[in-house]
Amino acid sequence: MIVDRLLRVALVGSTWVLYLLIALSVVSFTAMLERWLFFRRHRDDLGKLRSRLAAALRDDDLDGADVALAASRSIEARVVRTALGWRHGGAAAVADVVDSELSETRKDLERGANLLGTLGNNAPFVGLLGTVLGVIEAFRQLGDQGNKDAMGNVMAGIAEALIATGVGLFVALPAVIAYNVLQKKIGDIEAGVNSLSKLVTASLKAREAQGAAAPKKTERAPEASTTTDDDAVPRSSQAHGKIQNGRGTAETAEAEA
Repeated sequence: MIVDRLLRVALVGSTWVLYLLIALSVVSFTAMLERWLFFRRHRDDLGKLRSRLAAALRDDDLDGADVALAASRSIEARVVRTALGWRHGGAAAVADVVDSELSETRKDLERGANLLGTLGNNAPFVGLLGTVLGVIEAFRQLGDQGNKDAMGNVMAGIAEALIATGVGLFVALPAVIAYNVLQKKIGDIEAGVNSLSKLVTASLKAREAQGAAAPKKTERAPEASTTTDDDAVPRSSQAHGKIQNGRGTAETAEAEA
């Protein structure tokens, strides 16, 4: 029957579960180490970078801002520098590029996060499976032997089976902690990117506002010349009328004479 077949599978024991948990533990700590090295390699003082970038932008020195970003090895600087290359398209173009680059960069930032989350959620259940298999084996021995010595063997078997649950928790707890730390780090990087990019877009908006205000000052000169031309037309007409009146008066005097 199917119950007997499942029982034979269960009687294999929980030893293989322990080996599986040990392997998962190695994978988990390897992922943690890789993430730690990754963020350490791209670590930089974001406060100093922001100060240098703000100083360059206050002086309207976009090339200096690019140099300040290039000198930093941080992920935030890399994203904002890529967006700064689109500065000729205006503040809106830079903001769009920041969003695009941040979406691509997030894939690198989240590498290993799903693995850690999966191990943290499921390792205790794997350990529990080992415990259940161990308990089944212990009670099977009790049923087969049926004496006082068998009771001691059963208790020892149950104790060994509980080790699987402990190992499962040992795998899960560090994975959960690492996952939460990783998510916080990703959030901090995104906040840093937004902080630096807003400095750049604010500078570009200021430049655009200055460029839009400049033509309004030069529009007044043509208005003055237009007024002068308009005034000149009536004056010439009046002079022409006076000449015509003078000629008419002279002709009248000659006729009377």
